[in-house]
Amino acid sequence: MTDYILQTEALRKAFGGLVAVDNVSVNITRGAMHSIIGPNGAGKTTFFNLLNGTFKPTSGRVIYKGEDITEQPMHRRIHLGIGRSFQITNIFPNLTVLENVRLAAQAISDVNFHWFRPASRYTQFERRAFEVLELVGLRDEAFYPANVLPHGGKRKLELAILLAPDPEVMLLDEPTAGMASEQVPQLMETIATIKAQGNKTIVMVEHNMNVVMGVSDRITVMNLGRVLAEGAPAEIAKNETVQRVYLGELYGDLSEAGGAHG
Repeated sequence: MTDYILQTEALRKAFGGLVAVDNVSVNITRGAMHSIIGPNGAGKTTFFNLLNGTFKPTSGRVIYKGEDITEQPMHRRIHLGIGRSFQITNIFPNLTVLENVRLAAQAISDVNFHWFRPASRYTQFERRAFEVLELVGLRDEAFYPANVLPHGGKRKLELAILLAPDPEVMLLDEPTAGMASEQVPQLMETIATIKAQGNKTIVMVEHNMNVVMGVSDRITVMNLGRVLAEGAPAEIAKNETVQRVYLGELYGDLSEAGGAHG
């Protein structure tokens, strides 16, 4: 039996008369890199908001490790092991890089915040923060104010903040958004390193098709709120319906992108 860590069953989300997610059932395998793609307005971000608890579905279910978490709010899902990044960088700009990550590590612990207690009292969280900064390649910038990092560095910091509480599932919403093309390979190499550790499942919404085809184990294609197709990158690249939907989009030739994958 396949080991699914995160599943949706007939998930639907309507905003008045607008159905943004329509009867979406997806199975995400433990340890996989599973990408969600689709044209603008396909329902990808709404689907992500249903996975992490920002929205409650109109109907349908979200299952995590065999348990129904449909009614669980976002903060509870974070405690359960589901972390999420956002399209817009979400950091404390005036704190140091290290402090941003240390606070994220501490946030879901049982240790209460005491603003006037020396940071040295929180050595376990600082140790975790340094581990994560090493992993994402920001160790040398640990004591820089976060606001001096270039955009690519802020994306790495956001990844570190997401990693700090050690989630089992990482939901990455457009991780390369706004990045210069030369910065993208380094970030994706970092994500590949995280995946290679074997204890993380990564679900990613991403517009860069070369990135998607190069790193994904499985791809779900959404269009008009529904699942249009699902399969391995090579299958998606050859799917005529998917190619037709993407015609005129800015993603380039899917077949060509698929050819770059393994």
